[in-house]
Amino acid sequence: MITIGVIGCGRIANNAHFPAFERIKDLRIKYACDVIKEKAEAIKKKYHIVENITTDYKDVLDDKEVDAVFILTPNYAHYEIAMAALKAGKHVFCEKPITVNYKLSCEMANEAKKQKKILNIGVCNRYHASVEKLEELNRNGEFGKIYHVYCSFRAFRSIPGLGGDFTNKKVSGGGALIDWGVHFLDLILYILGGAKILTVSGDTYCEMAKDMKSYKYKNMWAEDTKNIENGVNDVDDFVTGHIRTDKGTISFNGAWAQNLDKSEMFIDFLGDKKGARLTYCGQFDITDGQTLQTTSSTHEIPDMYQKEDEAFFDSIITGEKTKSHIDNILQSAKLLQAIYDSAEAKKEISF
Repeated sequence: MITIGVIGCGRIANNAHFPAFERIKDLRIKYACDVIKEKAEAIKKKYHIVENITTDYKDVLDDKEVDAVFILTPNYAHYEIAMAALKAGKHVFCEKPITVNYKLSCEMANEAKKQKKILNIGVCNRYHASVEKLEELNRNGEFGKIYHVYCSFRAFRSIPGLGGDFTNKKVSGGGALIDWGVHFLDLILYILGGAKILTVSGDTYCEMAKDMKSYKYKNMWAEDTKNIENGVNDVDDFVTGHIRTDKGTISFNGAWAQNLDKSEMFIDFLGDKKGARLTYCGQFDITDGQTLQTTSSTHEIPDMYQKEDEAFFDSIITGEKTKSHIDNILQSAKLLQAIYDSAEAKKEISF
């Protein structure tokens, strides 16, 4: 039996992890913690597996019965809570991104190593069945040489919670890139087999809601967190870039908001034998360069959140590092930081 405390009772807790927890055996959830007491109460009412609620995460860390904590808070709080939890002797699962910048991410990795505790990051797509299958196909040489990958994560006027935490750089660390792009770029690096970054060139834009009061939209995710009257919007709503690695090049375009009523969420893998297009969180098509035939995948797609949570619990027992261990995710954090640094400096970053 593993005993955990969950710190942060917002959307990712409600929509992903707690539904997964209900299906996982030999798991005890001793605490649901949130600074907004009503959120913790709502979680306990909805999920009867929760034993206690608190508004102070230190209550969770002070409890010797707690083996591990899930940090499901806004980005800016990841570092403080994770460092405190590791020092308190707890294993840690922290949602993506690791934290708001690469330097602090490395400090978290070093603390986990120092304390000899597991620190896993919520890169759920590494546990998506389609991503796992594409990684296996590439590892087995099915694509030949993948020389380029292109991805698009673009939507029509979909800035989340405008003026609230999502669009405040001090809280979130960034916008479309750190929110959506982290998933796309991380799964690309995973499928490529841990590609080493050589050069990065990126540009970011905050154009669509410079005047928040005049911003028009059809739908707004996390609208309950918006603060158009008095909030802040200083993050990227569009990002583009080009990356050179030792295993091919990567280019991308990402937009929370654009003046095109289109939604494009896909990744193209271009190999000299075969190519594949992955629909984000869906199936994929593969085209064979010899037969000129295209086939579509039809496999089952289990709950990736349950799979990543189970992998975390298994790693606590075995001590083995999973594919979502902090040491395997730092390259993705390094890439995000380099894109932002390149955009700010208006020049290519080399490593």
